Amino acid sequence: MVKVGVNGFGRIGRLVTRAAFQSKKVEIVAINDPFIDLEYMVYMFKYDSTHGLFRGEVKAEGGKLVIDGKAITVFSERDPANIKWGDAGAEYVVESTGVFTTNEKASAHLKGGAKRVIISAPSADAPMFVMGVNHEKYENSLKVKTVDGPSGKLWRDGRGASQNIIPASTGAAKAVGKVIPELNGKLTGMAFRVPTPNVSVVDLTVRLEKPAKYDDIKKVVKAASEGPMKGILGYTDEQVVSTDFNGDIRSSIFDAGAGIALNDHFVKLVTWYDNEFGYSNRVIDLMAHMASKE
Repeated sequence: MVKVGVNGFGRIGRLVTRAAFQSKKVEIVAINDPFIDLEYMVYMFKYDSTHGLFRGEVKAEGGKLVIDGKAITVFSERDPANIKWGDAGAEYVVESTGVFTTNEKASAHLKGGAKRVIISAPSADAPMFVMGVNHEKYENSLKVKTVDGPSGKLWRDGRGASQNIIPASTGAAKAVGKVIPELNGKLTGMAFRVPTPNVSVVDLTVRLEKPAKYDDIKKVVKAASEGPMKGILGYTDEQVVSTDFNGDIRSSIFDAGAGIALNDHFVKLVTWYDNEFGYSNRVIDLMAHMASKE
């Protein structure tokens, strides 16, 4: 099992750690965050207003964060080059600060003994991998890679989140073109920020080159969710709402009842996902996949 360090103990850093302890696919051995002291780490990891109480034991002991009896080394370095990942036994590092997102900046982790770095944010130059889409293209000669995450900054984002529906930009459409080159230049998109704490929905409008009945599309998606994409893609034909997917570890749950077809060439497809925990679980899956290639 690969040993992992986490740089940045914010939302994604904490949820990647939760996902690691839940899935038991990787082992968290070190955490670095210069802005959070150890006692606050314990508190923030244990209590989560969105995902609920962590159902295990969390405490500070001997200067380490102890989760379910596992002692985790804690660093407080601002410069990633100064983090002694190797001394803590960390082979892979999840870069989840949102700051060190280029190849050059993220490579600083290698100076401290890490072998590979996974950036949990969009990167200008690091290769991008999405589990279930292009993860098979990963080669172990790569030192720094990214799992696509959210991006976009607008003045409107600063307006009251609980009172507004806020139009926003999204890097998702551009990222799809990177991981599926066949769709490059064929897809665009935007987002609406809405006053819900978690869970996102994709409303995908598609013009099809070859005609397809909506019922046939549903059958193909259902088969994929039960076969090669199981655990990543889901399928539901029930009357669901967003909170039904809070804490769901899958990346996309196709809502068969919400989609519509204008005709056999023009359809709207709807899928749900937990934008925090589903994503964090794919970070874990990517590291497990990378470790299998060592």
